[in-house]
Amino acid sequence: MTSARLRWYTVAIIASAMLDASRRGQAQVASPHAFEPIAAVLSSPRCGNCHITGDALQGEDGRPHSINIRRGVDGRGTPAMRCGNCHQDVSSLTPHAPPGAPDWRLPPAATPLAWKGLAAGDQCRMLKDKTKNGGRTLADLLDHMSHDPLVVASWNPGPGRSLPPLSHDAFVQAFKAWIDTGAICPE
Repeated sequence: MTSARLRWYTVAIIASAMLDASRRGQAQVASPHAFEPIAAVLSSPRCGNCHITGDALQGEDGRPHSINIRRGVDGRGTPAMRCGNCHQDVSSLTPHAPPGAPDWRLPPAATPLAWKGLAAGDQCRMLKDKTKNGGRTLADLLDHMSHDPLVVASWNPGPGRSLPPLSHDAFVQAFKAWIDTGAICPE
């Protein structure tokens, strides 16, 4: 290889490395900001009423569920009172009646992803932690956010309930953008 060609090759490698570093630096700045709209949705009553440390909540104010309802080990209630007894496959059209979706449930007791009241960075770290998210990868989480009937039902909770602050499509796009920029959590 000639010295001129070697110099050109070296310059090309250095330029490529600098471009990659620049992109990584941009992602380190962009990705934490990309999580902000996701955190706003996770903090909304639609997500916050199910992703809790306790047994069950209801209403926009997140009060304890009436008649002493319990999460149960699998998140589907206790043997005597299963969630599906009241929560049907679709939300009721009666204001403030039980919302619905197929297989209504809370996250299992072992992995509740209880992010209510957490800062965005703490929500993000918990969401990415496979020991807390049910063993899900980022691709699994994107699929969950995009297609799980319970998640999708959050945007059709029935009359008398607020909606998450983004449309479902915008939420999924924000989730993809966060992953595409490196899935870096805010501080």
